Amino acid sequence: MAEKIKCLIIGSGPAGYTAAIYAARANLYPVLYQGIQPGGQLTTTTDVENFPGYPEGISGPDMMIDLQKQSERFGTDIRNGWITKVDFSNGLKLWADNHELECESVIISTGASAKYLGLESEKKYLELGGGVSACAVCDGFFYKNQDVVIVGGGDSACEEAHYLSKLCKKVIMLVRKDNFRASKIMQERVQKTNNIQILFNTSAVEIKGDGQVVTSVLTKNNITGELNEIPATGFFVAIGHKPNTDVFKPFLEMDETGYIINKPGSTKTNIQGVFVSGDAADHTYRQAITAAGTGCMAALDAEKYLASKEN
Repeated sequence: MAEKIKCLIIGSGPAGYTAAIYAARANLYPVLYQGIQPGGQLTTTTDVENFPGYPEGISGPDMMIDLQKQSERFGTDIRNGWITKVDFSNGLKLWADNHELECESVIISTGASAKYLGLESEKKYLELGGGVSACAVCDGFFYKNQDVVIVGGGDSACEEAHYLSKLCKKVIMLVRKDNFRASKIMQERVQKTNNIQILFNTSAVEIKGDGQVVTSVLTKNNITGELNEIPATGFFVAIGHKPNTDVFKPFLEMDETGYIINKPGSTKTNIQGVFVSGDAADHTYRQAITAAGTGCMAALDAEKYLASKEN
């Protein structure tokens, strides 16, 4: 027998928890599944200093605990686990493992995962919070007047390198091939920036540090095989993000990368009663505050949709 749910929220980052706060206060009795990574990407961030309301800053995990407590305060049913199957062909049916759910509305807040190089040393310093990041806007401030390395050759990498150049003493870009994938205008922007050094045909081999923080990056020339150690206190990865939306692919409209397409000016998807918020749809801003904003929007859209069904 399927469990009947008025408002199901999938995902537990800023978007999911904010949607839960609004949905619970509107008596939608939301049920929230936390997903594979409870708290989302922010649980890998040591310090969050750009979210309003925290003048001294806060750690990512602590902020997610605060948001969870706030959503629970208003009655959100928060559950461990994740959605393993959906069927939107006739109503809104979803499964958490073998537990079937029949929902009147669904808010997708599954986020996106940053792609990393897969180096052991990269993982080590990412987990330590000691100098590895996939978000220059989030973490660039901590490397003011320091030397940093950024990996990537697309528009995002160029944009993040240019952002870092305004804060850091020197930005070294590692581009795997002999040319950028970025648009001409973005290429020109980084090439004309004095404190950005571009190393083509170059890959990162190892992130070195003192066991707590990054101190240098070992690189390899992909043509000659020559190794070079670059002193740096920060290592930024800008090789793309993968939205966590695969389970919805047969039913929801998405772009070629897998970001869910929402109707302009709303969080509505192509399926009635299904709404999307946060980084599952946002490939532009990808900030905690914008995710939280769309979580609010999704809950308000869901409330309006459910009210229209009752009338």
